[in-house]
Amino acid sequence: MNRASTSFLLPDPAQMALIDAAASRVVPVRDLMEHAGRAVARAVRRHVAPCRVLVLCGPGNNGGDGYVAARRLAEAGWPVAVAALAPPRPDGDAAHAASLWRGPVVPFGAAEAARADLVIDAVFGAGLSRDIDDDLARVLAAARRIVAVDMPSGIDGATGAVRGYAPHAEMTVTFVRAKPGHLLLPGRDMLGRLVVADIGMPDSVWDAVAVRTWQNEPGLWQVPQDPVDSHKYTRGVVSICGGASMPGAARLAAAGARAAGAGLVRLAAGEVADLYRLGDPGLVVDGQALEDLLSDQRRAVWVCGPGLTVDEVGHALPLLLGAGRRVLVDAGAFLMAAGRPELLRGAAVITPHAGEFARVFGAPGADRLAAARAAAARIDGVVVLKGPDTVIAAPDGRAAINRHASTALATAGSGDTLTGVIATMLAAGMEAWQAACAGVWLHGEAGMRAGPWPVAEQFDRHLGAARERAALLGRGTRGEV
Repeated sequence: MNRASTSFLLPDPAQMALIDAAASRVVPVRDLMEHAGRAVARAVRRHVAPCRVLVLCGPGNNGGDGYVAARRLAEAGWPVAVAALAPPRPDGDAAHAASLWRGPVVPFGAAEAARADLVIDAVFGAGLSRDIDDDLARVLAAARRIVAVDMPSGIDGATGAVRGYAPHAEMTVTFVRAKPGHLLLPGRDMLGRLVVADIGMPDSVWDAVAVRTWQNEPGLWQVPQDPVDSHKYTRGVVSICGGASMPGAARLAAAGARAAGAGLVRLAAGEVADLYRLGDPGLVVDGQALEDLLSDQRRAVWVCGPGLTVDEVGHALPLLLGAGRRVLVDAGAFLMAAGRPELLRGAAVITPHAGEFARVFGAPGADRLAAARAAAARIDGVVVLKGPDTVIAAPDGRAAINRHASTALATAGSGDTLTGVIATMLAAGMEAWQAACAGVWLHGEAGMRAGPWPVAEQFDRHLGAARERAALLGRGTRGEV
């Protein structure tokens, strides 16, 4: 795996343990621990004025990083004390780091945490797999300011879930790569500033474990580029099913598709075509029956769901899937498929928010990543589980987590725009998972550019600039998966 394609990887704690084990055959663990603790101390010195520091150390390697950080800060002249939850395992690398600490050691308690100006939380890190106990929670809660090593204690590094209690840090320093829990909520909101430090991990370690989760960024995928001889059909045709009762949703999807670069957008409205004919002049509205429109093989990508009733989806979706079209499913389709996910099998991409996902598959629970992956395998299609930490999962196990977005997207109609953007990427020939990843990022970028309190109709104005920025960033990495 090349360096560019590993730069967005999000190993979970179990995978990180395998990576650490592989690295230890090349670089001694105590050297990596020294580098990690030094990175924590460096980050603290850069972002915090000198003050009284208490380092809370756990018994594992996270605690070993804490002992190194304490020593490095003390060497720089900071007043530092250490409090140990439990001693490290004798003869281990953390015990070696602890043996080099010559400064004060104080009781592990809430009173000591409250006295310090800054607490460095090096108790558990990202590998926690159980709830923390009440005694530790009280100590962490007593701290006025916290910098976390790897992950605030109490946050599950695989899911971002809070295990009983977790403190809000003002900065979190992790190593090598971020973990899924750094991007998934609620954990993401408890990190403060996230620093990902290079500790000299050899590149060869990425061959030791198959990490299948990435941060969603350009370079993981490339937006399609137009050759000099391109025309509307090489850019791709996006067809959208229009319904009788909520025409605005289909219009928003069409506007998103056109603004994202589709060569041609056609709205199939059948008997209610007149509802749509006073829209944008560049939008083609078809009044023929869907069965007749499917005879045009150039119309390979369809959007089915925005603004449609259960009956309308129930008529259109089986026809589209039966004709072998690449179908993006949203909105009304999830009412139709409530409790019956098999009805969505064969769709290229589905884009439910959490409530729609629960309606079809059951509540995603604390592990959104696992839930999205299971749903993707079940329908043999890509699942975009929308939210502030959108998860894009493919049936082969690939998944990306998107944090490139804005609360501006939390407005009615925003999801309809997204369906149009993803459909455009599909129509341009992108593989379904990459098309969904690209569409989610472009949609997020448009939301960030739209300014405060936009309405959904405004997002498409920024999609061209979003696509241009994605192309620029993608050319800098060339790390497609």
